[in-house]
Amino acid sequence: MVVAAGLINALEIQSKKLEEVKIVFLGAGAAGCSCARLLKSMGARNIIMVDRQGVLDKNRSNLHEINIDLAIEPSAIKTLDDAMQDADVFIGVSAANALSPSLVKKMQIKPIIFALANPDPEILPHLAHAERDDLVMATGRSDFPNQVNNALCFPYLFRGALDAKAKEITESMKIAAAKALAKLAKEPVPQEVLDAYGLNHLVFGKDYIIPKPLDKRLMTFVSNEVAKAASK
Repeated sequence: MVVAAGLINALEIQSKKLEEVKIVFLGAGAAGCSCARLLKSMGARNIIMVDRQGVLDKNRSNLHEINIDLAIEPSAIKTLDDAMQDADVFIGVSAANALSPSLVKKMQIKPIIFALANPDPEILPHLAHAERDDLVMATGRSDFPNQVNNALCFPYLFRGALDAKAKEITESMKIAAAKALAKLAKEPVPQEVLDAYGLNHLVFGKDYIIPKPLDKRLMTFVSNEVAKAASK
């Protein structure tokens, strides 16, 4: 959900649409597949999943219930190198240094990179920005801009579900949480949040597409929208 929230705002900044972009996932385990399914439910149409053995296509003999629904039709796209050609979005949930600068060069204009491996991302921000000055980037780390952190969402998702007395977490509740997070990033940042992070200024843009985890407004912004979605 935090990935989806960040991507909503990154796409807006890059003047792109979710239903039109090519998204490459590196990492096809539970985390990557869950993120990909949520993006599909929100309108993404072109998602390529890549794991250690290459692109997930329907000819692969080792597909299973976690990823089989995300496999693409067999094609000439077999490797990460193939997949990254003209990709708009890269989302990494894999391993350190798994994305080379040369592959960043192959992406479309105004690319988006979410390198989320921790503690070391698939590519460090300074290396990615050295290749592309039109890039929006996020990582899983707090010492770089745009930290994708599950703490931004899950406590408040469950708070909203409890408030609504929901018996399950539905797709619409997840989407509501993602949209609420995206919306909060566009609001003026309170002084207490700036002080907590030692910042003088923070405004929606390439270096601020996701709210900070210590923003107290997360409770009401996210949980209220989740509760509304649950009630519907």
